[in-house]
Amino acid sequence: MSFAVIQMVSQSDVAANLVRARALLEQAAEGGAKLAVLPENFAALGRRDAAELGRAEAAGHGPILPWLKQTARDLKLWIVAGTLPLPPQGQPDAKVHACSLLVSDTGETVARYDKLHLFDVDVADARGRYRESDDYAHGKHVVVADTPVGRLGLTVCYDLRFPELYSELRQAGAELITAPSAFTAVTGAAHWEVLIRARAIETQCYVLAAAQGGIHPGPRETYGHAAIVDPWGRIIAEQDQGEAVLLAERDSSEQASIRARMPVVSHRRFFSQGAQRPAYIAE
Repeated sequence: MSFAVIQMVSQSDVAANLVRARALLEQAAEGGAKLAVLPENFAALGRRDAAELGRAEAAGHGPILPWLKQTARDLKLWIVAGTLPLPPQGQPDAKVHACSLLVSDTGETVARYDKLHLFDVDVADARGRYRESDDYAHGKHVVVADTPVGRLGLTVCYDLRFPELYSELRQAGAELITAPSAFTAVTGAAHWEVLIRARAIETQCYVLAAAQGGIHPGPRETYGHAAIVDPWGRIIAEQDQGEAVLLAERDSSEQASIRARMPVVSHRRFFSQGAQRPAYIAE
């Protein structure tokens, strides 16, 4: 089964971003993909009203969720919706999460992952200071789900720096792991390729690293280099900047061979020892 990773240069205009995302998803479906991954903040990047956007979506008054479900149905495509702001289920007035949704080809929400690690760092770029926790709450759960292309683990961007999360996903049976991202140009140039390849190598999973790649409001410049990495750590598709649709097929036989020849899971001597482990949700 084929899958796709999408790179965008999203702006602050939600309607315009959804038009571009639809066109790219159509390319993915026409290329034979059964699942496609959109980047972080695919529907809006550079806005300061995340809470208002999220509450409108949760109340059924926003454009993003209806668009997402209809697009999945129209294209008969499973979609990992990068991230969008959403409050916790049943708590419409609570702080929003940076939420990655897995939607089936019938438009049903199969899984929801709320970003565990928030980007509160200082970067030597034009913006300088990033405090994601000002707008978003930390997630609490590790999420995996079955899809037509295999068992999928969900992560987002800054999560890439925390290998214990990826060990949890492998332990939960993940065969592919998504990493929709909006890496800064500075941190991306330094660490992006190293991180996505390392996460693939240590988990022996495909890493589907969707990305933002260009100039956004803020001002903000993202690194791009959306990529698909195989379980041996090879980059099998990549785009430096601008919009793109990357396609690949999962070779389940080769993946099984890699895992059999180097059984790292059975060799592990300690696992999240002494750490408070997040609750685990299996869909």
